[in-house]
Amino acid sequence: MAFRLRLILEKVTKRFGDKTVLAGVDGEFRQGRIYGLLGRNGAGKTTLFNCLSGELPMDGGRAMLEEDGRARPLMEEDVGYVHSMPLLPEFLTGYEFVKFFMDINRDKLSGDERIDDWFDRMRLTREDRHRLIKDYSHGMKNKIQMLLFLITKPPVILLDEPLTSFDVVVALEMKQLLRDMKERHILIFSTHILQLASDLCDELTVLHNGVLSPVSSDLLRSPEFESRLIDMLKDDPHAANG
Repeated sequence: MAFRLRLILEKVTKRFGDKTVLAGVDGEFRQGRIYGLLGRNGAGKTTLFNCLSGELPMDGGRAMLEEDGRARPLMEEDVGYVHSMPLLPEFLTGYEFVKFFMDINRDKLSGDERIDDWFDRMRLTREDRHRLIKDYSHGMKNKIQMLLFLITKPPVILLDEPLTSFDVVVALEMKQLLRDMKERHILIFSTHILQLASDLCDELTVLHNGVLSPVSSDLLRSPEFESRLIDMLKDDPHAANG
């Protein structure tokens, strides 16, 4: 397929006091691929996502979105962010919240989407969709987050540790959903689980010492993948222990 969308990062920096977490991040991410963002805890993966989503201001650099060869600054509405800890109104049922969300985003919808079709696609039972969100499991809340971005179709979707809360069956369902979504979006998910990254991703990049380093495709599929990555990451002074 022709790549129509491209996310371009140029010298993105972020500091907290005297600590530089992102030290001039460069990178390129294309539609039609699933990208894994690897890094140790504390390496800055969530900070990078927060900068791209607009939740944190960058201290330097820029992010550009190129569509059909024309580039412009990345905007908040371009980004869907699936947080590791879902941020949802727990006083509503899943159905009430998704209906409200569809109503306020009506201009982004084609007009023929039915709310129950969306829930069916996410394999949420009729009983579950009418329960209060506060009674949902962590995995069910993550499903609702994913559903929002299926509905509004932002070009860039960031997923912060998206599959760690799912059981085996649901994790397989979500992997297939991501594979289906990549044809229409730029998908980047952060993880520290090497097996998940090698299983799901088309390409990997490592956040290490405050910058991004692409991982070669040959290494991704090689028996030395885990040992080489561990050697690369273990000397990262940005990372926290644990």
